[in-house]
Amino acid sequence: MGRISFWCLFPASWHFSLSSLFLPRLLTPSLRQLLFIGLLLGLIGLLYLLLLSKGHASFLREENHFHRHLARVTDVDATDTSNPDLNYGLVVDCGSSGSRVFVYCWPRHNGNPHELLDIQQMRDQHRKPVVMKIKPGISELAKTPEKASDYIYPLLSFAAQHIPKNKHQETPLYILCTAGMRILPESQQEALLEDLRTDIPVHFNFLFSDSHVEVISGKQEGVYAWIGINFVLGRFNHVHNDGEAVVEVNVSEQQEALVRKRTAGVLDMGGVSTQIAYEVPKTVSFASPQQEEVAKNLLAEFNLGCDAHRTEHVYRVYVSTFLGFGGNAARQRYEERVIKNTATRNKLLDQHAGETADSPLFDPCLPADLQDEIGSSTEKLHLRGTGDFDQCRRILQPFLNRTNETLTSLNGIYQPAINYNNSQFYGFSEFYYCTEDVLRMGGDYNSSKYSKGAKSYCSTQWKTLKERFDSGLYATHADLHRLKYQCFKSAWMHEVLHSGFSFPGNYKNLKTALLVYDKEVQWTLGAILYRTRFLPLRDIQQEGLKGVHSHWRHSFSFVNNHYLFLACFFIVVLSIMLYLLRLRRIHRRAAQHCTPSSVPWLEEGLGSPTIPITL
Repeated sequence: MGRISFWCLFPASWHFSLSSLFLPRLLTPSLRQLLFIGLLLGLIGLLYLLLLSKGHASFLREENHFHRHLARVTDVDATDTSNPDLNYGLVVDCGSSGSRVFVYCWPRHNGNPHELLDIQQMRDQHRKPVVMKIKPGISELAKTPEKASDYIYPLLSFAAQHIPKNKHQETPLYILCTAGMRILPESQQEALLEDLRTDIPVHFNFLFSDSHVEVISGKQEGVYAWIGINFVLGRFNHVHNDGEAVVEVNVSEQQEALVRKRTAGVLDMGGVSTQIAYEVPKTVSFASPQQEEVAKNLLAEFNLGCDAHRTEHVYRVYVSTFLGFGGNAARQRYEERVIKNTATRNKLLDQHAGETADSPLFDPCLPADLQDEIGSSTEKLHLRGTGDFDQCRRILQPFLNRTNETLTSLNGIYQPAINYNNSQFYGFSEFYYCTEDVLRMGGDYNSSKYSKGAKSYCSTQWKTLKERFDSGLYATHADLHRLKYQCFKSAWMHEVLHSGFSFPGNYKNLKTALLVYDKEVQWTLGAILYRTRFLPLRDIQQEGLKGVHSHWRHSFSFVNNHYLFLACFFIVVLSIMLYLLRLRRIHRRAAQHCTPSSVPWLEEGLGSPTIPITL
């Protein structure tokens, strides 16, 4: 009997035999084989755990992204003021033409120091933003500063009606004054602010201190606008999915570079001024000490996180505002230059160009055949448009005041290098109106397409343009003033963007917009986000007092169950190995008790007989 056959109770195709030469090897593996099997099974288990953890992280990222996207959709619902975990904040924007109060709200912070407060604009029962505006601007009270608190009272009373009374004492109030107050003498500014500091706490129970009312600089206003837009875009959430644009950021020379979501730059052209703001991810170098001194006033470095020791929310932002470079101000400067140059030329050459409608001065920046009058009654000048977009651009280039210095833009002001291959910008106000109101090209900006559309508009007869306007072919808020100066503003916007700020003609990452996610984003959102950045510390400390047990139970529900499975898996593997070791020990004992005569077939090398085994 030299073979063991397995046949009973199995199908015929499953019959097989084991040689007694092979059987000891199966039942008595060597220690090296056991170690190899254990190592192999351990690697399989670790690979399983690694795949599991990646899948769980991906699941959390997708879930987090989904909830943030959902929040953008549902934040148009009416604010639930009965929610005791909801917090509130007020920002009063005291501008040059009027003042507005914005009411913001946010849920309790989740205790994660890596995340910011989820601040949203409060909405009333009709789902409309809680905001109120009054006129004129507070700067009109410069000579009667004692009336400042009476002026602001209706705004704060309106806000108080929308916020639950039991929340008033913990609701921060910020009164921030901008352009209109900046032009006042410092003594008049301080008199107005002092009246607010003194009287507001008497009538309202908001969280308010002397530092909560101030005149902010243009740089601060630009930084707040940049923060607000990037917050709404979700660029401060550093958990990025595959395919999202990222950027390498050098916070300091002592620390390694961070890789996080790429933020968006902001271009904003109003009627009077133009502003640019964008993140500078790399440390900057300067061509001269003078340039470095200027750059200090244009670069802002700040930490949006609640922990000053963490650098993941440290940003270095360049902000510059150019007065006189807005669309209307540029047209005014242009007309003043035309009047001055024409008067000088007429005097020298004894000509009368533009003095009457019969002998108009030809203007390439007006639509073809449009007749216009500029200047005062004493020096009135008659113009007739020729609608030459390219010539208009060439005429406007000197108004940019560019210099030959490197890293400069409008007026020769310092501008850090922009990585045009890995950047994104949003253009607001005139950048949007110029592309959308008449040309109907709002959204993704394409320089060649825009230039072609502007050329076509400028060269179109004014009579035809008016007929199109009367037929409702242009945007609903476009008026005759827009039609008259669209050609000029199209050329001005093009030159500011490409010649002033040096954006290449093939730049593809500029979006012109009026709203972000269907919302008008105010700089006040960025202001309250920055000024309340330390509030999450309170919630984080409270989370810490609860202990780690609730967190342990929450995390155990998904990940730790798989650790338990892995532990059971290793216990089973260990049991199998111990069982094999036991079989090996039994086999050795049997071999020691065997006599040579009992196994003659081993000595003779004969084929082993068959041993029937019934199962």
